[in-house]
Amino acid sequence: MIDQDAIEAERARLRQEHLRAERPASSARGLHHAALLSSDVERTIRFYQDVLEFPLTEIVENRDYQGSNHFFFDIGNGNLLAFFDFPGLDLGPYAEVLGGLHHVAISVDPRTWERLRGKLDAAGVPYQTESGTSIYLRDPDGARLELLADPLGEMYGNTVV
Repeated sequence: MIDQDAIEAERARLRQEHLRAERPASSARGLHHAALLSSDVERTIRFYQDVLEFPLTEIVENRDYQGSNHFFFDIGNGNLLAFFDFPGLDLGPYAEVLGGLHHVAISVDPRTWERLRGKLDAAGVPYQTESGTSIYLRDPDGARLELLADPLGEMYGNTVV
């Protein structure tokens, strides 16, 4: 059984020890791209560009595997969501595992959030809404996405940056 009181106490300890009221600026400029896998390049492009409205920005050969594509979608603010396909490797379906990717959360404005929810409905894409600002869904390969109607740096009304 999980000791919830112990978990809360540890969270409080971590906040006390590691959260700084006066933080230095990050050494990073932002997320250049996160890379996921695609089993079908055309299907992935249709989903991300046509349904989610993330424009395809480039498609090149993956330097790590001959015949593989590396392609990118604009998710705003100079950030990209990238994909690889690995023809012939039969990697199997996406699986959530400890140490692996749980989900990618992408901020969209509230009006876009509503429009995209309608497009998901029209496309028959199942999803779950949470807290009135999050839509959780899976892409065609099963990777979990979150469309979050909160501004960058906020989550459910709380500042996280």
